[in-house]
Amino acid sequence: MARMRKKADLPTKICAHCQKPFAWRKKWERVWDEVRYCSDRCRTEAKRSG
Repeated sequence: MARMRKKADLPTKICAHCQKPFAWRKKWERVWDEVRYCSDRCRTEAKRSG
């Protein structure tokens, strides 16, 4: 079984809308290079304003 990682050891990005850092999530494992927003809320607000 795989060992647990500390959250500080995970890769991070800056959200394209709110400019806050967010960490890698398991559900983004296959699409991490394409992830731009930290949440659905930021994604919808960015599309609405731009």
